[in-house]
Amino acid sequence: MMSIFRKLMPREDRFFEMFSKHSKTVVAAAHALDQLLKGYDVEKNCERIVTLENEADDVTREVLLAVRRSFITPFDRGDIKDLIQSMDDAIDMMHKAVKTIRLFEQSSFDPLMQQMGSEIVKAANLVAEAIPLLDRLGANAQRLTAIAEEVTRVEGRSDELYDQGLKDLFLRHGASGNAMAYM
Repeated sequence: MMSIFRKLMPREDRFFEMFSKHSKTVVAAAHALDQLLKGYDVEKNCERIVTLENEADDVTREVLLAVRRSFITPFDRGDIKDLIQSMDDAIDMMHKAVKTIRLFEQSSFDPLMQQMGSEIVKAANLVAEAIPLLDRLGANAQRLTAIAEEVTRVEGRSDELYDQGLKDLFLRHGASGNAMAYM
């Protein structure tokens, strides 16, 4: 009886496809940010990130709508929402960086910022590798654990770069009272 009931209920089987599409968008944005921070065609890469962020928002809306419409989901609804919103937060932060770059008319970036771009690409690629593995958690548990550990290492390295960058900016500009240069 329960199997008949399940067959009649709305079901969305495209969650993993949508997660994959979103993760590819994040990877493309990360590559554009990396190129931007290396000084390659800054405005073109800014535009690319804005476009990709809009595409990612569309996928996020599609996932959230599918969660609401589906009676049966491949895993917990809250986890689905958390996953897509976390991925969307990543590309939103890239978009925020673009807005700041444009606001302050920046076209060159410190080496530490350039290194941060490389770390962002690494993290995005790791997430994109993990997404297809979620479809079979049990079978892929070992690889997913290794990816999670590597993401943690990349995050730690990114935090170190960020802290060192702030320190360097303060030493160059903050101590002299030049608040705008420090910002």
